[in-house]
Amino acid sequence: MAWRLAPSEFGQRKGDGNRRALRVLVTKGQPTGILAYEGTDPIGWCAVAPREATPRLERSKVLARLDALPVWSVTCFFVARGHRKQGVTVALLRAAAVNARKAGARILEGYPVEPRQSELPAAFAWTGLASAFREAGFVEVARRSATRPIFRLTLRKGASPRAARRS
Repeated sequence: MAWRLAPSEFGQRKGDGNRRALRVLVTKGQPTGILAYEGTDPIGWCAVAPREATPRLERSKVLARLDALPVWSVTCFFVARGHRKQGVTVALLRAAAVNARKAGARILEGYPVEPRQSELPAAFAWTGLASAFREAGFVEVARRSATRPIFRLTLRKGASPRAARRS
């Protein structure tokens, strides 16, 4: 919910309030994200929805829109501790691309971090790591900050997701 709400509203709803708000979106059938499972156990989450559903992104200078093309955005991840560094994020990105394409999206965008050091505490990697986006076939298309690139993946109807061309 961090990208869907103003920082003050997110803070006021912290915890149960934000969980209830997300549950309402799911109940209404709004695109919110996908889950990764190992058997019947959920082990990961990827938020994916039309960019318009994330007003905080719309107000960001570093992550401002690149053009007028309609895009879907991957805005956050959670991978259970025992499943990190095992490719779950890449699998979530690939599944998010399939999910977005089925919903009519033609471009999927992400806003990961590119850490300056080799290890980044998990709490700071909630938008994903640039390396995972590259591995999933996304292409860096802009960088307004040293550590915050913008990646895109072009989604073609009836085809496998393809990396976007740098423009």
